[in-house]
Amino acid sequence: MRSSKTKQGSSVKELKLDGHSLTLEQVELVARNNARVALSAAAQKQIDKSRAIVDHFLERRTVVYGITTGFGKFKDVFIPPEQTEQLQRNFLMSHACGVGPAFTEDVTRAITLLRANALAKGFSGIRKEVVELLLALLNSGVHPVIPEQGSVGASGDLAPLSHLALVLTGEGTAVYNGKTVSGKEALALAGLKPVVLKAKEGLALTNGTQVMAALGSLVVLEAERLAKMADIIGAMSLEAQLGSCKAFSPLVHEIRPHPGQLASARNLMRLLEDSELMESHKDCPMVQDAYSLRCMPQVHGASRQAFKHAREVLEIEINSATDNPLVFEGEVISGGNFHGQPLALMLDYLGIALAELANISERRTERLVNPALSNGLPAFLTRDGGINSGMMIAQYTAAALVSENKVLAHPASVDSIPTSANQEDHVSMGTIGARKARTILQNVRRVMAIELLCAAQGLDLRTGSLPDELSSQNMLALSGSRRNNEAKFTPGHLSKGALKAGRGVDAAYHLVRKHIGHLEVDREIHLDIAAAEKLIASGAILDCVEECIGALE
Repeated sequence: MRSSKTKQGSSVKELKLDGHSLTLEQVELVARNNARVALSAAAQKQIDKSRAIVDHFLERRTVVYGITTGFGKFKDVFIPPEQTEQLQRNFLMSHACGVGPAFTEDVTRAITLLRANALAKGFSGIRKEVVELLLALLNSGVHPVIPEQGSVGASGDLAPLSHLALVLTGEGTAVYNGKTVSGKEALALAGLKPVVLKAKEGLALTNGTQVMAALGSLVVLEAERLAKMADIIGAMSLEAQLGSCKAFSPLVHEIRPHPGQLASARNLMRLLEDSELMESHKDCPMVQDAYSLRCMPQVHGASRQAFKHAREVLEIEINSATDNPLVFEGEVISGGNFHGQPLALMLDYLGIALAELANISERRTERLVNPALSNGLPAFLTRDGGINSGMMIAQYTAAALVSENKVLAHPASVDSIPTSANQEDHVSMGTIGARKARTILQNVRRVMAIELLCAAQGLDLRTGSLPDELSSQNMLALSGSRRNNEAKFTPGHLSKGALKAGRGVDAAYHLVRKHIGHLEVDREIHLDIAAAEKLIASGAILDCVEECIGALE
């Protein structure tokens, strides 16, 4: 994944958590760049103050949910202070019911960070040493094994967070230096000691939305970068199909000024600036391009707006206290901040917006490979169709991924199954929505990788940048040898001479060609797709383009 930096462009040596000011970029720094983390002085004071209130209620043997009572349906069962340590252990053991594959290391680190930041706000009644041990897991590279499935998104992410909390007590399982070991062994290897949890602490560690928020944070950051890549790759496809940039004129978009649409249109105009290829056909009789080309600002821009909304929701959530009960000055209030509904709705929206980037990308791929639509390119972008299949089946793969996304885009948030003997009778399913959004994101990246390959192949044929044996002169000679009913390679649609694409497009195109060669004869295209996906995910293409034309919006 792409290296993450602060907005100022410099890496953070140590991040101070205060529960109020964490950013999505900082989440990525810790999750993927292993930035160190500590509690701020203000957070330490607030945590101590909150714990003192819990101790006061324990001394008075006051009946307070989650402190001197059982949990969920057992809310009316009083637990005497001398049994609270056993209650915390039993709570974690019984709630660690996750199943399925474990979250990847970056997601686990993000979950751990977000849980610590929520506790740093000082409304959870937990001891400072427990929060510091959470941060020590991050700084020492101890990564609890957290199964992905088992959360209904209220009361928070109970099951997965219980797997995280178990490791603090020396139970559960963790990965240390690439080896999966018991929680006790992982702590020992890292030079850490387990804690014995006191009253309220089991609930404080597990009752929150940090799993869905962690996944959502990482997905949104990548989605924002993919929105820029959609503009870059879409511009490449436009040039390869001899499209027009007129539809991206500021005159068009200023009278429908959705911010995402405006940004995408500006990006496209900059990417296409100084295009010799586009200039070569400015007087052609083509009136207008297909929607997948002409409406890129409207479609890409709408997804950008969804990503912006997702960021706004997450920026609030990752700096919120989301457990229950919450500890205030002189009182403990049982509320519902653990309910994931604000995230659940947003995560479904995020998945849908991502899926649309793939939908329109696959349609541009289809236009590139289809000789009836490509404005003169050879069928499936191969010079010798029949003996070669070219990019034919790559488009199949894109279609399959797009179809899969349509299934995944069904909202999880409209479902609810009562739990805890109907005490918890409406839940969010937000964590399912987060996991779906992550899978959709992966599919989108692969669909865009396929379009990138096809666009580069089309530009090979348009710009005269082919090897000598595939020069436009030879391509013209080949036009008379098309087999069956394939459209002929019409000479008038080929550029004469080595014409360059727009500056931004040209930068992306040449970077791709440094890593992935022209498809002259059939080969294992899945290797090309994987290489293209890697270029997208690493940020190499985006960095190259922005170095050439400046930062995209």
